[in-house]
Amino acid sequence: MPQDPTERRVVVTGPPRRTRRLTGYRPRTEIDEQTTLGHTYVRSLMRSQLRAALTAAAVLALLVGPLPLLFAATRDRAGLEWLVLGFCVYPPLVLLGRWYVRRAERNERDFVRLVEDR
Repeated sequence: MPQDPTERRVVVTGPPRRTRRLTGYRPRTEIDEQTTLGHTYVRSLMRSQLRAALTAAAVLALLVGPLPLLFAATRDRAGLEWLVLGFCVYPPLVLLGRWYVRRAERNERDFVRLVEDR
């Protein structure tokens, strides 16, 4: 007669895990002492800020770059340049600037949260 085919459950236990970090370790001290880990923290902030700046620059180039071609293709319309430059370019530029500032502030806020252990 075969035994019961269901497997028996095994409970694995170990030492309790820490829920809080050690009080002696703080990333801010790593940055202040200019250790390799502190350099890595600062470098991650710089990379995220650079990524946001390059994204904003690429969007700006895509927005403003084709305008000379548009103006050259439509030479017969005299008011088009003023309409595009006066009313169509500025709202996206303002939105792009607003996005960039919010993104940079969010990057800095995340970095401070990481350093302050919040």
